[in-house]
Amino acid sequence: MAEFSTLARPYARAAFDFARDAGDLAGWSERLRLTAAVARTDTVARVLKHPSRSAEQQAGLFREVCGDRLNAAVENFIKLLASNRRLPLLPEISSLFEQFKIELEKRVEVTVLTAFEMDDSTRETLAQAVTGKLKRELIVDTQTDADLLGGVLIRAGDLVIDGSVRGRLRKLSAAMNSQD
Repeated sequence: MAEFSTLARPYARAAFDFARDAGDLAGWSERLRLTAAVARTDTVARVLKHPSRSAEQQAGLFREVCGDRLNAAVENFIKLLASNRRLPLLPEISSLFEQFKIELEKRVEVTVLTAFEMDDSTRETLAQAVTGKLKRELIVDTQTDADLLGGVLIRAGDLVIDGSVRGRLRKLSAAMNSQD
């Protein structure tokens, strides 16, 4: 996937810069999610891999499937991707675009894993503590994982805070094994 990310990054950055300058980040975000979903379908993926399809035919497929939900700027972007044989990168372009948008908006996606469901007040207290540490607005996704045994595991980008019982037991085991 690193290769896809490397190839998609300049296109995502160009789309993001254009959308930001045009004041249409939300619109572009929505349209890129739509085109990414179209590119992921089996039928479209097969068409995009077929070497006999011209760039114009490939771009036309997106216009046909998406209809009037695309604006002229996004259609031009699709044509550019088609002419460079980069339409299969649309899911990665959309993902990178969202990352750029979140960064600009000073938000961060946080995954909180707990052994049991958290009540609303606990969730709010935890969100306030993490917001204070990261100094960003949070987009929180809470999940349960009984294997944690207890405590919490928080992932925010590259930051991982492991306050789970399972994590503590793993650290204790590693410390005991290193003393041999």
